[in-house]
Amino acid sequence: MTHHTRTPRPDSGVDVPRAYMIGHLRNVEVCPDIAEYMERIDFTMAPYGGRFLVHGGRPTVHEGSWDGDLVILEFPDLVRAREWYDSPEYREILPLRTTHADSLILAIEGVREDYQAGEKAARLFPGRGAVADRTR
Repeated sequence: MTHHTRTPRPDSGVDVPRAYMIGHLRNVEVCPDIAEYMERIDFTMAPYGGRFLVHGGRPTVHEGSWDGDLVILEFPDLVRAREWYDSPEYREILPLRTTHADSLILAIEGVREDYQAGEKAARLFPGRGAVADRTR
């Protein structure tokens, strides 16, 4: 399954990177409030183009340590991710989760589909030369 990291934003006509809301949830108390939160969250995301990519998965850890669950939501862009999080509909159900889980939630913009890490290295270290030019 291919996921595109950029979509046209209908109101601007500009191709923008997709955005992600990432949640690290710990000490989740499985209770009726959490069930209600899960039943209602999709409805709050729909107007903003949000969808789940990962929901409560425990990752296989290759480096470091991890406790808790991981949630990743995808939105068409960072503006809509933030609008969703601040929306009255989401704010109404938010206490159903925050009362019953320790959470770290962040929003981050993705990269272009053709992005390569060397682009950032070139911005951080101008004049350093391309990786292919270095032979050691």
